[in-house]
This record gives sequence, C-alpha cells and structure tokens, in this order.
Amino acid sequence: MEELTNFSEESKESNFDLKAEIFKYLTYWKWILVGFLLGGLLAYLYNRYTIPKYSTSSTMIMVDDQENSAMSALPSGGGGTILSIGDDGLQSQIEKLKSKQLVSSVIDELDLNISYYIEGNVITVEAYKSSPAVLEFISADSLVNNADLDILITPLSETEFKLNIADSEYSKNHKIGEIINLDEIEFTVLPKSGNSNGAFNKSNTVNVIVEPLRETANRYIQNLLIKPKGKANDILELSIVNESSAKSEDFLNTLMKRFNEEGVANKQEVAENTTAFIQERLEMITTELDSVEVGIAEFKRENRIMNVQSGAQQFQSKFSAAEQQIFDLETQLELLQSIEELLRKKDPYDFLPEVGISEGGITGLINSYNSLVMERNMYLKGSTVNNPVVEALSDQLDGLRSNLYENIASTRQSIRVRLNELSTRGNRAQGQFQTFPGLEKGMRNIERQQQIKEQLYLFLLQRREEAAISFAATASVARVVDSAFTLDNPVDPEPWLILVGGFLVGLIIPIGIIFIKNLLDTKVHHKGDLQTLIKTVPFIGEVPRIGAEQNEVIHLNDRSPLAESFRILRTNLAYLIQNKDKERGDVIFVTSTVKGEGKTFISYNLSRTLASTGKSVLLIGADIRNPKLHRYTESTLGAKEKGLSDFLYDFDVNSEDIVSKTNDDDIDVDIVLSGPIPPNPAELLMNDRMEELIEDARTRYDFIIVDTAPAMIVTDTLLISQLADYTLYVTRADFTEKNLLEFPKDLKKQSKLKGLAVILNDVDYSKFSYGAQYGYSYGYGYGYGVDKESRWKRLKRRLSN
Repeated sequence: MEELTNFSEESKESNFDLKAEIFKYLTYWKWILVGFLLGGLLAYLYNRYTIPKYSTSSTMIMVDDQENSAMSALPSGGGGTILSIGDDGLQSQIEKLKSKQLVSSVIDELDLNISYYIEGNVITVEAYKSSPAVLEFISADSLVNNADLDILITPLSETEFKLNIADSEYSKNHKIGEIINLDEIEFTVLPKSGNSNGAFNKSNTVNVIVEPLRETANRYIQNLLIKPKGKANDILELSIVNESSAKSEDFLNTLMKRFNEEGVANKQEVAENTTAFIQERLEMITTELDSVEVGIAEFKRENRIMNVQSGAQQFQSKFSAAEQQIFDLETQLELLQSIEELLRKKDPYDFLPEVGISEGGITGLINSYNSLVMERNMYLKGSTVNNPVVEALSDQLDGLRSNLYENIASTRQSIRVRLNELSTRGNRAQGQFQTFPGLEKGMRNIERQQQIKEQLYLFLLQRREEAAISFAATASVARVVDSAFTLDNPVDPEPWLILVGGFLVGLIIPIGIIFIKNLLDTKVHHKGDLQTLIKTVPFIGEVPRIGAEQNEVIHLNDRSPLAESFRILRTNLAYLIQNKDKERGDVIFVTSTVKGEGKTFISYNLSRTLASTGKSVLLIGADIRNPKLHRYTESTLGAKEKGLSDFLYDFDVNSEDIVSKTNDDDIDVDIVLSGPIPPNPAELLMNDRMEELIEDARTRYDFIIVDTAPAMIVTDTLLISQLADYTLYVTRADFTEKNLLEFPKDLKKQSKLKGLAVILNDVDYSKFSYGAQYGYSYGYGYGYGVDKESRWKRLKRRLSN
C-alpha cells in the first residue's frame, strides 16, 4: 500500500523517467521480437533470391610515344614524331576508352544489347552464351540496333515454340527457323548450337530482351570504372560490376583489344599520308633534277670546258664553308615551301607530314597539329562536327594552322637574311679573284642547284623507306597487363551487411511505430501518466479493467481483483480522513472531468465496500442531468417514484420519502436516486434543500457518497462542492486526455474542491506486467486463500498476456 502525503507545491523536477520510457517499449516486446525476426527473414530471403553481382577487373599499361615509335630505331631517328599519337595525358586515354563510339563498337561486336534469361520458379537468371534458343536477325543492323523488344519463347516441342511479346497481345506458335516479322524487324529462332538433342524442348521459358544499342552503351559507360594505378600513374585499371562475370570479362577484353586496334589504325593513317606526300615530292624533284643535269651538259658544251674547278682550288677552300651553309639553308627553304603549299592545297583538317625541318620550331607545331587531327577524327566517329569537343578541337587546329603560316614566314625571312649575309661574304671573297673566269660563277650556280636537288631527292627517299617500315611495324598504344578476371565473392548483395541491416530495420520499424504511437497518444493509461497531477493532488488508488465475463459489482467476501482494488481504495481513504469528527458522517463527492470516466461505477462499488465493514452508507445520485445510478439498482429497487430532483423542488417531500434501503448480497446501502431530469438543475442545486439533505444525512450515516456531475462539462458539482468533506476525482485509463489533467490542478489551486484526491479507473493490467512506473507487478491474486500458482504457470500466464 502506498503512503499518502500532503502536497503543497508542484515539484519543479523533470518528469522524465528513463525506466518508465524503456518499459513503454518492453510492453510491446512481442511485436518488437516479431519485427526483429521478420526483418532478419526478409534479409535472408533477399540474400537467397537476389542475383549476385560480381566485380570484373583488368589492367593495361599505356606505352610512351618514344617507346612506341618504330621510327626511333631507324638511323635518322625519324624525327621521333611521325607516329606520335600526341601527348594527351592519361585522362585523355581514359576518355577514349569510355567514348560512345568505342563502347558501342564493342557492344555491337559481342551483341551485348541482346540478353537471354531463363525463367525459374522463383527468380530469372541470365543465360549468357548458354541460352537454349537464340535469335538470328535478318534485318539490317541499323534497324536491329534501334530495336526495343521483350520476347518470351516457350518451347512446345523440339520444332515448335510459343512466342509472346511483353506489353502486347501478340501470342502465336511458330516453327524453328521460321522467319518472324515484328515491327519491320525480321528474325528467326534457332536452337543453341552444340546443345544435346531435346535440350530446347526441355527448357523453361526464355526471355529475350533486345535494347537499343545506344542505351546499352550508355549503361556500360556509366558502370565502367577506370582509374590510374602505379607510382607513375601509367597503368589503367578497368572494372565493371555485372551479374554475369563471363559477359563482363568479354566486354573488358574486347574493349582493350579495340582500343589498341584503333590506336594502331590512327598511327598508320599518319604514316600513309606521309608516304603519299613524299612520293609526290619525289616525282617533282626527279623532274627538276633532270632539268638541272641537262643544263650542266649544255653549259659545258657551249663553253667548251670539262672541269672548271681544277683552276679554282684556292677559291674552293675559302668558299666551301659558306656554300655548305647556303646549301643547308636553301634546303630548309625548299622544305618550308613544300609544307606551305601542302597547307594551302590539302583538307584543313588532314594530317601533315613531318619531314624534319629544324628551323623555327616547325616540327613541334606539326606534331601538335597531327595529335589534334587524330583526336578530332576519333570523336567524329561517334559524333558530328557540331559536337562541342569537335568544335573546340577545330578551333585549336585553325589556331595551329595560323601559327604554322606565321612560323614558316618568319623562318623563311630569317633564312633569307642569313643567305644574304653568306652571299655578301661570298661576293667579298669572290672580289679577290678578279682573274677568275666569269663562267666559274655560272658553273657553280648550276652545280649547286644540282647538289640541292640530289640531296633533297636522297633525303626524301630515306624518309619514304622509314615511313614504309614504320607502317609495317606499328606497335600497340597500350599493353595488357592482366586480362579480365572476376573476384570470387560477390560485391552486391553483401550477405552479412544485408542480414545485419535487415535485423536492425526489423527492430527499428516497430520501435519507431511505438514511438510515434506514444508521441501521438494523448490518453492516460497508467499511474505514471498522472505524475504531473499527483504531485499536487493525492493519489488514493486504481481500479482494474473489468472483462466482459466479469461482474462489475463487488460482493461480500469477494476475492476478485476488482474487490481487492476497492479494499485498497477504502484503506487509502481511511488514511485521508483520519482524525476527523466521529460524531458526524463524512461527505465524499465523486466527480470527474467529462462523462464516461466511471464516477458512478466508483461511487456504487465504493459505497458497497464501505458498507461491507459494517458502516452505514448513503449513496446519493446527484448527477440529475445524466443519471446513471439506476443501472445498478433497477433489479432491487425498480422504478422509484421520487428522487433527489423531487426533493429539491418540492418542499413537501421529506428525506425519508427519497431514501431507498437495499440489501444486495447482504450488503446494506441506502440509496437516493436522481429522480426525474429537471429543466433547471443548476437552480435546484443552489437552493438550501441540498444542504439540508446533506446535513440531515451527516447525523444518521457514517459515510455519504455523492455521485456528482462531471466538473468540467457543467457547473453543478462546483455549486455544491463546499458541502463535501472530500472529493474523489475519477480519471479513466485509455479515455481521459492528458491535457485535461490541468483542470483538477486548477481546481485544487483555486480551492473549489475540498479534500481532493485522484482515482485511476479501468486500468488494463495486462499491458503493464513489468510495473515500470510503480515498482511492482500488477495483480491482486495473492493471499486470502487463493491457490498458489507454480512458477511454470506464472511464466505461461505472463507470456500469454
């Protein structure tokens, strides 16, 4: 039994009770356990029936331009740049590997836009290269690559099958090898070559999905991960995650192969253009060389000389150095002229030959120009000239062409200045030989032209041979370090992570629901919810919920939980009213906030409990607006003619006329029913007749229990509240709103209700078997001759609750 204490000030300490909050959730331990197990079960089923995805990886190393160039092994070194693919950097190679043109070509080669699935009893698995039936398309690739089909093939026999189209009413039987036309796309269905006899007929339904080539390529590009590795960041790791490891391995291996093939083809294209240019120049130089040689023969014949140089040994020794420099510079001028003519005649975005011009940085600009042309051509394979990247490359090429023109012009001017200087020096030396025949100069000029043409001819012949050798010996742009391989363990789903996540989600969801339920719950359920009220108002007891098969009225020697709760209430009430005047009866009002909280039920059973101890008790039904007391007395009193309302307005009616004596189950209780419902109940309760009745009853009864109207709904109770010695304020579990608890607190502060104490009615003990808010378990089945339960029975009873 709880001790009753007087409360004068509301405690300012926190109302939060961690133990109570925990037991709010433990009350629903069954649902939490079910959610926990269900979450684990769903996670297990997800792991069991989800098709795992595996990670497939491969590595390749990018080959340096100098290492990759076959020209570097030739005697001349080849200039080192004819086959150069450009210094694009590793990121450029990654972009090339992920280009739509390259990936689309791989998808088209492997037919990865056509997928075959075998329908099982639970899941559908992909049958890559193992499908019992395959589609052979007759239509052009341009139509097939844009097709979007979802076909179901159900074998009916070894030669016949049923064809269904998803999201369509098409459903027909066809023969193996029969030409089928769907939306202008023609194909046949054939058994997989190499299958044993009857394999097609024994197969389950085959689901064939044909996707547009571009969509499949986009999906592979999104899933393809390429990242650099190694200290020098010259190794690329390619990886992709897919359900079919064989499909991923084929894709990565073919991608690396096609990347190398396209790189080699691009470099060979540069070599072919260089060879064609050199051949054209050779034909021109041959013609010029023949003309010079004919001129020498005619000069000698006209001047009747055989060897002019024999008489000019001294001049030759002084002049040779200047002539050699003039020869080199004029050779460079000739090459510059050739490059300039090529720039004006050829396509503006075609490759330029690298012929080894050493002046003015022309070679470097030609290398950069060829690299940009190569990159532009690669992007044009998968896009148009309106592509922003292509436009940007075109702008760069235009800028390089302008730079080439400017560099050629400036280099030519520089060479001419040097030639003028050398010529001046030659003229100065020549002036020293006044006696040298004038024809020597003419002969020298002619021979010099001959030598220039011969040197240029030999130089071009060497370059042509180098270009031919390089074309035949072009190396790969990258080398495969590791072919595609697949990890043994799947990357998705991760079984343990999914399982742990499933258990956690299964635990969190019911707890979250309970949290939201408690957050939105505004009802009083147990004593713990009355903490804010009972800090200022004494709590004297609680009454358990009555089952449908239980009696709601207590009896003599009753050992039910209901009777025990009212005995505790009676004992606590004795502590509340101790040390009072024993010569006068105690007036106890029973009220509540709103109707339906069980004040009449409490009043009736409390009066019977007090009367069972030999006390004289009068029960008055003072709720004259909505009387309920007659429900408990109809079987013993019947319909009595006069009640409290008659006494209040009719002065001829005495108190003896309205008091009815009852002896239900040998418990004597005098009762005053409410009587007819009057039109003016408030005015009747305000007259002196109510006080007269109470004062008269004080002299004849030990306890006067008054069942009053709800205090918040009507003013009736507050009009007569000063006649009471004590007021029992009834709240009801799962019914009374928590925010309404402020109302009795205000009444207490304002002294409108005397001797206020709180009762909690209709408590469902089965929900609070842990007694977190109370410190003990609920239940009244102990003692007083009750049979003892075994520990096993008590455990079973708790689990059943």
